[in-house]
Amino acid sequence: MSEKTWTITRRTVLGLAAGALALGAAVTAPFGGAALAADPFKVGFVYVGPIGDHGWSYQHDQGRLAVEKQFGDKVKTTYVENVAEGADAERVINQLAQSGHDLIFTTSFGFMNPTAKVAKRYPNVKFEHATGYTRADNLATYAARFYEGRYPVGVIAGRMTKSNVIGYIAPFPIPEVVRGINAFTKGLHSVNPEADVKIIYVNAWYDPGKEREAAETLVAQGADVLVQHTDSAAAMQLAEEKGLTAFGQASDMRQFGPNAQATAIVDNWNDYYVARVQAAMDGTWKSEDTWGGLNTDMVHMADYGPKVPEEVKAEANAIIEKIKSGEFQIFAGPMKDNQGAVRVEEGKVASDKDLLSMDWYIEGIDAQLPKK
Repeated sequence: MSEKTWTITRRTVLGLAAGALALGAAVTAPFGGAALAADPFKVGFVYVGPIGDHGWSYQHDQGRLAVEKQFGDKVKTTYVENVAEGADAERVINQLAQSGHDLIFTTSFGFMNPTAKVAKRYPNVKFEHATGYTRADNLATYAARFYEGRYPVGVIAGRMTKSNVIGYIAPFPIPEVVRGINAFTKGLHSVNPEADVKIIYVNAWYDPGKEREAAETLVAQGADVLVQHTDSAAAMQLAEEKGLTAFGQASDMRQFGPNAQATAIVDNWNDYYVARVQAAMDGTWKSEDTWGGLNTDMVHMADYGPKVPEEVKAEANAIIEKIKSGEFQIFAGPMKDNQGAVRVEEGKVASDKDLLSMDWYIEGIDAQLPKK
């Protein structure tokens, strides 16, 4: 963890411990001893990055703001940003639970174990963890099928590349990221089997410096299209500077690359957060696993950029509609990994269990999957 992240997290935890949960608060406490007739329902959010990352944490915070807009003074929201995965996360989550929050959303894969630990301590508090798989009576899980957006992105990249080299900036080799790389590569090779995907892991979700350095390295290796699963706009900005093509991650990044961005995979948490807060407030909340995709609008594609040809837009739109309807299955067999082993047999489709544990690259990726 960087010194900067520690400073922010440490101050936040101390502030929480002092009862000063001011970050993101929608309602302030009244002066005097009289309590409000109806205390607001308290909802907390824990973010791995800053809300200004214009990517993952930014989109989750847009969901928090949607909750505030929907419920007004019936709900009080709190957010804590720049929380490192591990012990710091457990302290922050624990303090949110201890300070009277009724529902807590933790929004990074590395928050899974800390969330589960705290949920055991506070059985009357409801918890929801994004992208994980550990559940309990008071702990639900949720995620979006981001990989559904990566297949049409691969198709667009395959049509638009001139160098046949695609640069892919990845954070960590976890199943969510590997699924995305595989889905992208399947889409790419469906229209351009000669294109090569070069992958660099930066071992961070949000680190503009590392992301920029990775993008520069990939461009030096011949990439004229940049794809990312990291959260800053650094790669998009570089693509704009150099006249390349890029794809936004988690949110629409066109402001950073008005000419470079072909489209973006946008994570839409607004409806989900509003619905889950409503359920928690009216007593219908239950622990469950939600995994929405293009067909539920948890994942949707940003408007196409000016460089995308009309015929490519039409091709991508047709594929998106087939994914939405279920007519097209991205991970249908036969599928081999890049070592030649059959992973999905002909006539079968990879199950959700298979997707959630995906730890192999598909045929056509000339790289070794790094160890976690």
